[in-house]
Amino acid sequence: MDILQHLQQMALERDIPLDELLHELEEALAQSYKKFVGATGEVTVRIDAKHGWTAQLEKEVVGVVTEPSFQMSLTEARKRKSDAEIGDFIPVEVDPNRFGRIAAQTFKQVLNQKLRDAETRHVHDTFAERVGELVSGTVVRKEPQVVYIQVNKVEAELPKREQVPTEPYRVGDNLKVYVLRVDEAGRRLRVVVSRTHPNLLRKLFELEIPEIADGVVVIKGVAREPGQRSKVAVMSTDERVDPVGSCVGPRGTRVQAIVDELYDEKIDIVPYSEDPKVYITNALNPAKVNKLSLHDAKTPEGDEAPRGAAYAIVPDTQLSLAIGKGGQNVRLAARLTEWKIDIRSESQAASEGKTRG
Repeated sequence: MDILQHLQQMALERDIPLDELLHELEEALAQSYKKFVGATGEVTVRIDAKHGWTAQLEKEVVGVVTEPSFQMSLTEARKRKSDAEIGDFIPVEVDPNRFGRIAAQTFKQVLNQKLRDAETRHVHDTFAERVGELVSGTVVRKEPQVVYIQVNKVEAELPKREQVPTEPYRVGDNLKVYVLRVDEAGRRLRVVVSRTHPNLLRKLFELEIPEIADGVVVIKGVAREPGQRSKVAVMSTDERVDPVGSCVGPRGTRVQAIVDELYDEKIDIVPYSEDPKVYITNALNPAKVNKLSLHDAKTPEGDEAPRGAAYAIVPDTQLSLAIGKGGQNVRLAARLTEWKIDIRSESQAASEGKTRG
């Protein structure tokens, strides 16, 4: 009965169907005992709430018994079945205690395998449909190269390359992660998540901004330097709705919720435009652009390259702002718009003789 109670508890804790667990254990015990005694007949094991577990062995009816553990004389057989003949198999109850260490070893092996199977099934059921989605979890432990995030009883892995260096990942911290993939590692599935992926930011906007979730506001591009700064381009499908205002929210509450989730990563919300000049000018915000000229890039074959080159002139006082710390502002603007952006101050442009309309 202790075995059954243990199985019931494990089935409940690990979300394994009890009937399935019992069936696997019964078959494994039967096969192990049959192999141990060398029986030719079948062994049947049953585990239930009333009787604990019982076992039957089909003993072969033989003329001369040489292996009493799995053979039976014709005389003994006819006491059980009057028309028994040599070569028949007669089911006989087996004392479960005779299984000895076989039962303990089999019990352990089956449980370990079922736990692995249950974990794999749970991981698959939980995450197979969630690759590319956002999930919430809790930091449960840290290793030098991996942070483990518990999501729905599964420990997802946040590897070093997907971690933001400025984020602390303290045990007990609750955070949202982007599901990158589900890998098969040996005999188990592992869930790999990210905090650096640009789509993490995209999904956070979808979560926090109702107009984006409803499709009224559309995200047209995301450029991100995780932990430092991001630019998100948005547009509205309804001219009555301000896309930037919708994302910022009343007194900045909506975007602030995203900033808080990303440990104070700065976020610039940029109005998207089909006009490249307007889009690039918006993307260079907060710097003011006085003049901007565009040049289509050409491949050697004469086909247009994926993006062209933009030449921006800004006030002398705005040059450092336009470029940003370490070139970050112009780098993010270029990635967002997919245009190569060259910036000069008015005095630089004048001295180079390249002022353009």
